[in-house]
Amino acid sequence: MGYHAQRCLQEDAMDAVTPKKPARPADLRSHHVRVGEMEWQKTRFPGCEVKTLLFDRDSGLATALMRFAPGAVLPDHEHVKIEQTYVLAGKLVDREGADAGLTVPEGDFVWRPAGSRHSAWCPEGGLMLAIFQVPNKFFERDGRVTDITGGDWAEIWGAVDPAG
Repeated sequence: MGYHAQRCLQEDAMDAVTPKKPARPADLRSHHVRVGEMEWQKTRFPGCEVKTLLFDRDSGLATALMRFAPGAVLPDHEHVKIEQTYVLAGKLVDREGADAGLTVPEGDFVWRPAGSRHSAWCPEGGLMLAIFQVPNKFFERDGRVTDITGGDWAEIWGAVDPAG
């Protein structure tokens, strides 16, 4: 089973996906996500793993725990809309981009405006809580623009953000 399919099954099992149908009184309940029972899901980026806490397929809104092994890199990507990150452990360092060298240590928070582009790494490893309004665009060496799963960004998310 592929990463995306595994992620969707796990999200459904852990109540991390928002309902697709219009809200009924029964759908307006709180959604308790049992994070300790979730397994870390590998991404296509070595040393980068994720636990998706909330994911709304219709809007692209996502909240995730991101875990990085020492030296792991999240390569060249753009934040389509505002991205927010709270560093729970380790530190997050901008490796390239307008803020190259920016270091966000444990206990600090960073938010990035729509359109900001960089690559990030965790020299000592790290754990972050990240909130995305729309999934990031990753810029591949062959010119393709993809999402974190490697799928074509415009095909998957273009309808959510026509300006992107």
